[in-house]
Amino acid sequence: MEIFYIVLFFVVGIVLGSFYNVVGFRLSTDGSLIKPKQSYCPNCKNTLFAKDLVPILSYLFLKGKCRYCGKKISVFYPIVELFTGILFAVCYYSFGFSYDLAISLLLVSYFSIVIVSDLNYYIIPDQVTFVIGILIIIVNILKYGFIGSLEYLLYGFIMFLFMYLVGILGSFMFKQEALGGGDIKLLFVLGLTLPLMISFFGIVLATLLAFPISLYFVIKHKDKIIPFGPFLIAAFLLLFLFKIDVNEIYSLFSLM
Repeated sequence: MEIFYIVLFFVVGIVLGSFYNVVGFRLSTDGSLIKPKQSYCPNCKNTLFAKDLVPILSYLFLKGKCRYCGKKISVFYPIVELFTGILFAVCYYSFGFSYDLAISLLLVSYFSIVIVSDLNYYIIPDQVTFVIGILIIIVNILKYGFIGSLEYLLYGFIMFLFMYLVGILGSFMFKQEALGGGDIKLLFVLGLTLPLMISFFGIVLATLLAFPISLYFVIKHKDKIIPFGPFLIAAFLLLFLFKIDVNEIYSLFSLM
């Protein structure tokens, strides 16, 4: 039965990963999930049908090209689908059916959408941040009770304020915008998921994850704009999945 649920969450994950591709793309370009209702090829604008939209398999069967115009489809799309499926399965394996499972799935969903929007368009859609934030608050109320959930709401505000101040300081030092508003609002949502000290460590971990890739972009592409959002969510997701507590963080720093 355990294997059945792991496979089930994997399948659900790749299906939702396909939807998250659409969400990340549309909210970053035309800003609407309603018009047009059907999925379409961004190159030829032809409507895509069910046979074109089977997660991962359609990409393989079509050899990575649009059925109608022959334009190459970015491998980015099936990769997002695959990793969303894998992460959904890992979330179930880590937490079983629990409130933590719900929070981890929301973080994975947020991660998948932000990867599409931030890496491709340097945008973190406010609509997604708002919906994910509200859903996590609801899960926190169910998990901790109304009073207990207020503590995590406070953590979210503290992380938001901290990142806002970092953004102001960075803009002053580098004479240009150092952090986008999306990253700052994102920290509020992430702050809802972990105790305060672990959240601060999450920022450190995100910076360590981003550094080598940022260095590559600066040296290879001379690109000074680095999307930080995916690294932030990845760091918080890792800490959440591995159930890192404050004592383990203190032990880590004591060894340095």
